[in-house]
Amino acid sequence: MKRLSELIAGTAFAASLVFTKGVAPLYARARAQENVTAEIIRSVCKDNGNDCKDKEKNNKDGEIKKDEKKEKRIGRHKKPRGRFDERFGEEKEKFDEGAFEGAFEDADEGAEKPAFAKKGVPQSEDELAHYAKSAYLLETHSKTVVFSKEETKRLPIASMCKIMTLLLCFDAINAGELSMNETIVVSENAAGMGGSQVFLEAGGEYSVRELMKSVAVCSANDSCVALAERIAGNESAFVDKMNARAKELGAENTLFANCTGLPKEPQYSCAKDVAAMLGELISNEEYFALCKVWTEKFEHPKGRTTEMTNTNRLVRFYPGCDGGKTGFTGEAGFCLAATASRGGMRLISVVIGADTGKHRFDDVRGMFDYAFASYCLKTVVDDNNPLAQKLNLRGGKTEEISVRPARGSYIFGKRGEKEDVTTSTTLPEYVSAPVKAGDTLGEIVVFSGGVEIDRVPLVANETALRANFFDRFKDVAREWR
Repeated sequence: MKRLSELIAGTAFAASLVFTKGVAPLYARARAQENVTAEIIRSVCKDNGNDCKDKEKNNKDGEIKKDEKKEKRIGRHKKPRGRFDERFGEEKEKFDEGAFEGAFEDADEGAEKPAFAKKGVPQSEDELAHYAKSAYLLETHSKTVVFSKEETKRLPIASMCKIMTLLLCFDAINAGELSMNETIVVSENAAGMGGSQVFLEAGGEYSVRELMKSVAVCSANDSCVALAERIAGNESAFVDKMNARAKELGAENTLFANCTGLPKEPQYSCAKDVAAMLGELISNEEYFALCKVWTEKFEHPKGRTTEMTNTNRLVRFYPGCDGGKTGFTGEAGFCLAATASRGGMRLISVVIGADTGKHRFDDVRGMFDYAFASYCLKTVVDDNNPLAQKLNLRGGKTEEISVRPARGSYIFGKRGEKEDVTTSTTLPEYVSAPVKAGDTLGEIVVFSGGVEIDRVPLVANETALRANFFDRFKDVAREWR
């Protein structure tokens, strides 16, 4: 035990000796060198008029900020990228609702965002359609152009040409040449179409309604061709009808080569013409019943089903949007024509050639936001109430009859601005009984800036029957009193 204590004491002495003679001098020399270096730095800082402590503090703060940014980058989830098939020219983007709502996110959260990228309603036209090659914004009632950008430039529009395909289907229905409930036998040619499709069965029977719905909702190429063959016999003849209808609409910068929008030369259109086509299409009320679907199963004759999802996200995620058509090919870029209605005001917005699917929705949504916030429909003629002025009635059970506008009349203008609008009412001195409610008796002419913009019929507000013998006898008796 005594020898063990001596051994421990000797070891401790040796360790202290090594530290005193070896380590301590080295440490002292290092501290001295550090002090010399610090003194040199302070001297340089003083010569340059800088406060060395502030500089060191800034360096430390910078390192902390770098670490914070690094942590933020690590913590931020990557958004799923859109995938598409250029071979067939149809979009296959995976939808991320969070990504759609957060239209712009910078790598650094504190970075200044460009004016047009900031969230909120655009305040001027300079903030609109930054991503599109061509754009157009129209109010449908007055045909007022709210915004335009290269609106007549000829560009490929991809599947937006299906707007015309659907329009011709409705034309045939309205003419009695086609019925929504009619069934169509699908040809091998139609069933073999590539790109976006619902995988129709060759020889299978499908209703016109379901085929049109698949075109409106998920841009089905096979359904387009099946409908075209039914209406015109073959796709080529149907394309001739498409081009003829475009001319009727005054679409001077439009040429169709097929009914699907798949790449084929020559074919082109422009934002202004697309707006005209969509405006004509939405005059068919049943169209809205087709395109408002978000997801639905498409049923095939043999029991198989195909899941359909609407390619126009705004139908679900933008209040008031109830129709439109998307389009994409590598050549055309991302395209969208959409319509939305709020407070009786309907807009059509078109973008062509956006760089991503998300940006086309951002551009259209921005145009909608701007117009709804900055403009409104102002009532000029109110059809909810009869006129204060009544019309004299001869030979009737009553002496007068009230009249009302057959419909309302509105003027599109900026909120808060007074419009130069006047009206002129035309009514006869009297009318003779009998008169039925709804019979036209006069009119109101509306002028804006002295230019006629509308004529509204004035109709009988109630039915006025012809007086009989007993009615006349009562009148005579009343006069004798």
